Parts: sequence; C-alpha cells; structure tokens
Amino acid sequence: MDNPGWHAIRRAQRESTQDPPIRGPDGHFKAVEQLSPMNEGFTYPPSIPRKNDAHTPDAGHQYNNSWSPEDAPRVIPGPGRSHISRMTAVERSQNLRIARTTPHLQFMVGPLLRYDTVDKAGIWNGFCLIVTADAGSIYEPHPNLVYEWDPEMPTSMSRTASNRSGATFSLGPHPADPYNFTPDLEGREANGHSSSYRMEQTPGHEIWMYEGNGGTFTFWRFTIQIPLSANEMVVKYSINHCQALEFFVPGRNQNMRWAAYSCNGFSSGVNPDDFRGPGFKTGYDPVWTDLLEKHAEHPFHILVGGGDQLYCDGVTREPELQEWMTLSKPDLRRAYQLTEEVELAIDRFYFNHYCQVFRSGAFSRANSTIPMVNMAGNIDGFGSYPDDWQNSPVFKAIGSRGYFFYLLFQCFINVGVDGLDDRPGKHSNKSIIIGGDGPFIPFPSHSFLTYLGPQCSMLLLDCRAERKKDQVCSRTEYDKVMEQIYRLPKSVEHLIVQIGIPIAYPRMVFLEKALGSKYNPFVTLGKKGSLGMSGLVNKFNADAELLDDLNDHWTAKGHKAERNWFIQQLQQFALLKRIRITFLSGDVHCAAVGCLKTHVKEKSNKGATPATDHRYMLNIVSSAIVNTPPPAAVLTLVSSLSTKVHKTLHHADTDETMIPLFTTEPNGAPSKSKFIMGRRNWCSVSWDRETGELRFDIRVEKEKGIGSTVGYEVRTPPPQWSPP
Repeated sequence: MDNPGWHAIRRAQRESTQDPPIRGPDGHFKAVEQLSPMNEGFTYPPSIPRKNDAHTPDAGHQYNNSWSPEDAPRVIPGPGRSHISRMTAVERSQNLRIARTTPHLQFMVGPLLRYDTVDKAGIWNGFCLIVTADAGSIYEPHPNLVYEWDPEMPTSMSRTASNRSGATFSLGPHPADPYNFTPDLEGREANGHSSSYRMEQTPGHEIWMYEGNGGTFTFWRFTIQIPLSANEMVVKYSINHCQALEFFVPGRNQNMRWAAYSCNGFSSGVNPDDFRGPGFKTGYDPVWTDLLEKHAEHPFHILVGGGDQLYCDGVTREPELQEWMTLSKPDLRRAYQLTEEVELAIDRFYFNHYCQVFRSGAFSRANSTIPMVNMAGNIDGFGSYPDDWQNSPVFKAIGSRGYFFYLLFQCFINVGVDGLDDRPGKHSNKSIIIGGDGPFIPFPSHSFLTYLGPQCSMLLLDCRAERKKDQVCSRTEYDKVMEQIYRLPKSVEHLIVQIGIPIAYPRMVFLEKALGSKYNPFVTLGKKGSLGMSGLVNKFNADAELLDDLNDHWTAKGHKAERNWFIQQLQQFALLKRIRITFLSGDVHCAAVGCLKTHVKEKSNKGATPATDHRYMLNIVSSAIVNTPPPAAVLTLVSSLSTKVHKTLHHADTDETMIPLFTTEPNGAPSKSKFIMGRRNWCSVSWDRETGELRFDIRVEKEKGIGSTVGYEVRTPPPQWSPP
C-alpha cells in the first residue's frame, strides 16, 4: 500500500465523488474553472515566483497568478535597502508605475509567441497571440504590436543575469514586476541604435471569438517577420504601448539553441504541493524555473512542446457532464446523445483551462519570451479506444473540440480562417503539412516541418488527429510528410522527428495482453467496485486503466507493423539524403535514450561506427517537466526490460537497445538504473560547431521541488556515409 500510484488513484476517486451539481439562479451550472480577466495591475503574465521561505501558498489553488500592491517589495531601512530608496517620490512614481495598454485591452491570456519557420529568403516567420475580454477592451483601432531589432547591437540580455542566493531566485525585470524600468517601444528614442535599426508595426487579426456565460472574448493574432542578419539578435515587442518583452532569433548561418519539454501538469489525484520546494508557490514552477534560468544564461530560440502541454482530463468534472459520467454501464454512456448544454460546457472548460494554464506561473513567463513550437497531445489516449466508443457523441465532441482548441491556443490556427490548403502562399503557416482526415474528429492532421538552422530541421508529426487502435498516421499523411522531407536543402545534416510517444522504448507486451484480457481479475473487481478497485478501470468505457496508454504506444500490437515500416522508410531516407535522424519523445514521465542501429550478425564483426551508420537513430525521451514520475515498481519493471535487445527489425538489419546514460544519480550516488531516470526533467539542445554533432542535454531535477537540475548529455553524430 506504499505505492504512490495507488494513493493517487484513491485521491482521484475521492475528488471525483461530489454532490450532484446544482443550477444557479441564472439556470446555469457553476463551471469547474471560470476565469476573470487578468488583474488591472498587469497586462502580461506574472513574473516567476521568487523563492521565499516565509511564503505559504494558498493550498486550495492550482496556481497563484495575481499580483497586488501587498506583494511589492518593501523599502527596508538600513544597509540592505534597495537603490529605489535613494529616489525622490516623483522618480519612484515614474519608475515603478505599472504600464497599461493604450488603447486599453483587458487580457484573458497572453502574449503567447509561436515560431513557424525561416523561409528561403532568410525571413524569420512567427506569430503572437492574445485573448482579450470584449467588455473591458477598446478595439478602435485594432490592437497593435510593435517590434524592434538592431542587427549590429550585441545580444546580451536586457534582463539581469539569473542568480541564486540561498532561498532567493530572480530572472530580472518582467512586466508584472513593480521594479521594471522598460518603457513602451514607441515612446523610446532611437539614441544608441545603429543605422541598421528596424522597428515594425503589425495589426492584430481577429481569428476567433469565444462566447460564454462570462461574456465574449476575442483571439488576436499578430504576424511577425524578421530578416535574419549575420548575428544573433534580440527582438523586443510590445502591444498597445505597454511594457516591452523580448525574444531571440539566430544568426543567418547559426543553428538554433532550443529547449524541449512534455507533460506539463499533474495527473488526477497527485497533490502538487508534494512537488513544491521551499519558496515556490506551487509544484508546477520548480523545473520551469530552472529552464528559465538556463534561458537567462544562454537564450533559447524556440521552446518545443512534445505532448501534454496541458492536461485536460478535468473536462469530465464539468457539472453538465455528470449525468453522462455517472451512468452505470458503458453502453449507456456510449449511446448518450450530445446536448447543446454539454457541448457548450466542453468549450467552456477548454477555454478557461487553456487561459488558466497559459497565463500562470513560470510557464507563462516562458511562452511569452521563447517562441513555441507544439505538437498535438492534449487529449491523452484519444484515438486509442475502440471505434464504437470513439464515435460515441459525447466522447467524440471532447476529442474534436480538444483538437480545435489545440490548434487555436498552441498553433494560433483556426481552420475556418486559415483553411486547409498547405500549398506555398496559401496558409498562414509556411511550415504546415496538412494530412488526411481524422477518423473521429472533423479535422485533418496538422504536421509541421520547420527550419532550425542551415544544418538542422524538425518534423513535428501529428500522431493524434488520424489515430485509431490500428493506425497512428494515415498513408496520406506519411506520403505528404515524406515528400516534404525529401525536399530539404542539401545543407541539412540533422532531422529531428518529434513523435510524442517513444518509438524505441522497452516493450510492455505482456502487460498489454494481461490488461486487455476479458479474464483480467482487476477489471472484474473494478467494474463491481470491489475491494476499492474501481479506480483500476477506465472511467469512460470500463476497460483496464492504463490500457489506453499502452494502446497509444508505437510498440502496441495494433501499431507494431506501422512502426517498423515507418522506421524503414526513414532509414531509406537517411541513406539517400545523407541526413541523421533523431527521434524526440515524451509521454512516459521519465527520461531515457533508445537506440536503433545496424544489426551485426557476426560477433567478430564490430560493424559500422555510429557516424557511418545510416541506421543509427537515437530516441531522446524527456518527460515530465511537471508531472510525477511513475511508481518505483513501474520504474524497476521498465529498467529490467531495458537490457533486452529486440529482434523485431532483424529482418531489416536493425537492432534496438537502450543507452546506459544514467550511471549516477543527480547527487552523484550510483544509479539504480542506468537506462531510466525517474525524475522530472526537460532537454536543452544545441549544435556543436566544431564536430557537427547535436547535443541533447537532459536536465534532471536534483531533488523533488528544489528548482535546479543536473545535465546528462548524449550526442548524435553528423552523417559520414556516402549515399548510394
């Protein structure tokens, strides 16, 4: 009974047990999450929570994202007082005055940044998104974004360098900080700029409007285009004369530095405070704070979301869905008809939940200063249930609207505005690859092939929209993706394939068979609620819990043939185009590195070196930046399976193993498992100019909740084989 997974299941059961929902005086149910516009005290995301041992968080809140005058630092008399104390009252008023947008905008979330690609003309293409409350905003004229850069100015960060001292932590000024001295861009004089200095303005384009009980809210998208110069540049931007934020773009011949993460939330039943170290307001912030500290030292150009950028399981707690959720038999839930009230509740949940997560804590700081590139993955397991359940009205609506809001909030795309034509010049996103129609959602797949530098590109393969129990991606999607990667420039040596779920990872075939069996005793007991085991069956269709996760895996019985075919297609591509393939994944809540390589049949033959082996492909697994690691028993099981060399692809002259990367624990002690690291983590990636290698530095949390990490580095060599 000391299994933390067991306790999480029981806690989730207790949390889901609630009184029947009651309608309010207006006839509507009270939403699980109902947000108000962001406080007038700031219009941008809050600063990173500063470490303060004396701070005690409000245990009832997932995030604390409001700032009030009481939170402002006090001027303390004596030797340790701030330089602010030496200013006059007028100077303090001028310097500490919190900027407000003009014309006024009442923000729900934002600004959020997204990177698209660099086109053939050397233009950096990206977007900014804000969501504003119509009742409290002025749209005459439309919101306006101003951005500036100077190719000849050094790129030292205008924020102060990160620092740690005891229980304090700071990444410098931010629009929510009362000590921010950054004026709006249009009010700034051009003194100190070179003759190459540029400033551009771009109006907001309305791409959608959400209407709910709380009013109407507009999604504004701003297009950003920056000609790359010989040197790396800092780009400063502001909206409607408000305080400036900044992000970085690489030099014209520079390969990007970037960070990757996955699983940005806690599973049901996990107590976030268990992961909150001294001084942090929530357990969500510590590892994000570490990422931002590294960004302050060596700025990242993009932030790659590898799945589960937020967790949306909470949609099932909305009061309008309780009648459906509490039906005793899966057949009744499957046949339950979708009502307008339930449909509106699903939209309400997604809108409020996205706003809450994307405007809260350290994560909000990241997505306003590091342009995002995200793959689909906010509907965990969708597509991996039986077809009749996937087509049931309510479940289908949950998946369909989840994908719509993924495109909207994470890709800044509205199909109704942007269309489905991915030919050059037809879509707002130049990197997009539109695939085949989803079998259970009214959208085709949206993959992206984006530029990371002269030697590096990334494919974010949409593994969700077209998923079924016996399919990850359709042949239409594969054909269009392969057509595009074969057109990559000759300078490209590395292609990172972001696939969400690991493709080279220890098998769980025996567990998949056991959980899928109709004779599984745990499922029988769970369906009856016996021995407190109701949490061991899925809340939707009463199959074994975890079975949908196992069915999601590339190595699941229904996907194994497709997986092997896909790997062989990429091997052929790598050989012909002389490009190194590296997979990047998340999902499994631990760090690992899988390896595909040429199978050597004779022991006396050492085989090709990794650099000369076109089949040598690493699978970097980085998960989770927030969520809890698997229970110790699961980690032990996966570790024991990691030593096995799989023969699945021996017919294609391919071996599959795991890399023993984790020889020590973060504290220096001998590791219990060299192959699997069960701690929270993220990954820093850069290109080595001297060797041509890609460096993947998996940053693992030292101790739970303390907000600092230790790096475990693995490198992928550049291709050194000759094409046939």
